[in-house]
Amino acid sequence: MNEQRIRMDQKIQTMATRLSKSLDVNMRKSFLPDERKSLRRFSSTEVAQILGVSQDFLRKMFFEDKLDLGDIETDARGRRFYTAEQIDIARHEIARSSTKFQHIVPRRRDGEHIQIISIANFKGGAGKTTTAIHLAQKLALDGYRVLAIDLDPQASMTTMFGFRPEIDFPEAGTVYDALRYEDPIPFRDVVRKTYFHNLDLAAAGLLLSEFETETAHALRNNIRPPFYQRLALCINEVETDYDIVVIDCPPQLGFTTLSALVASTSLVVTVIPSMLDVASMAQFLQLTSSLMATIADVGASPDWDFMRFLITRFEPNDGPQTQMAAFLRTMFTDDVLTQPFLKSSAVSDAGLTQQTLFEIARTDFHRQTYDRAIESINGVVAEVEGLIKTAWGRK
Repeated sequence: MNEQRIRMDQKIQTMATRLSKSLDVNMRKSFLPDERKSLRRFSSTEVAQILGVSQDFLRKMFFEDKLDLGDIETDARGRRFYTAEQIDIARHEIARSSTKFQHIVPRRRDGEHIQIISIANFKGGAGKTTTAIHLAQKLALDGYRVLAIDLDPQASMTTMFGFRPEIDFPEAGTVYDALRYEDPIPFRDVVRKTYFHNLDLAAAGLLLSEFETETAHALRNNIRPPFYQRLALCINEVETDYDIVVIDCPPQLGFTTLSALVASTSLVVTVIPSMLDVASMAQFLQLTSSLMATIADVGASPDWDFMRFLITRFEPNDGPQTQMAAFLRTMFTDDVLTQPFLKSSAVSDAGLTQQTLFEIARTDFHRQTYDRAIESINGVVAEVEGLIKTAWGRK
């Protein structure tokens, strides 16, 4: 029996090694020549939409030399394509050109607290990571300074940013190193720039799962600061650098997720509109309520600006899904975001190359499919952005 177990251990290790090497080769092929991801350029139409100005206005600003954007890429037909950095420069120069455009620079102002949004769910496969990374990227494109924190040891968000945790961070470099109880390092040391302008990342890795075990030991030995304060203290270290933090929580309600909920100013719960997923969410809410009440007894209850449910992987032509979505809206009314995140082949196909809707061009897909998908996520982000501005006291 023991020999059989050893052989299976060896077989599993062999499979893991083969798969890891194969994924590494695939990533190197995908991200040549520098083996790191880079962000595509955006057309004038996309830039105008991102900035909220007309193409004619953008063209006028360019020809009147009011936009100093450096070298702009053009194709054979003379169409211009801009980097995310150039879009951000244009945003600030347009805002300086007239007071009526100052709103297109949305960064938080004096007296406005940093927004920390946790994306959570009790069940895997509910679009949590997909939502978190699209939300973070769109907010960055919209001009906010964004920090994405991957708290899931599976590190799906980290992988989407082009990192291989087992290769890039085999021993150190993830958020675990700032959260751990023994010799934690400054949080700023694990935050890294990404290829996406205005968007930084605190990566995850398998070692993050150790935080659960270590916290049980820390509670027994009254090690300070306690687990529910550690992430909040980390974010405090870099608070002045960002407007918004987006946290991708693990699909379980352990110490790691609780630390995120305590640190957060708001919560988005993703849910697929099916009976099994809604039943799972009911358990999630029950357990969350119980655990948060326990934490509240020691004075650590969070004061959220908002909590919303987001319907994900939604298929409008699916009758049972439509009924369940209507049920959720009846139950929770305005606490359910109006715009669902549609299930789309554009999102899943982009994910095959570890990309998002904002990293792929419209011409790479069937245009109607892409347009429906991008309209869906833009609608979700617009709603969340509206809630953020309300929390900041803006009209």
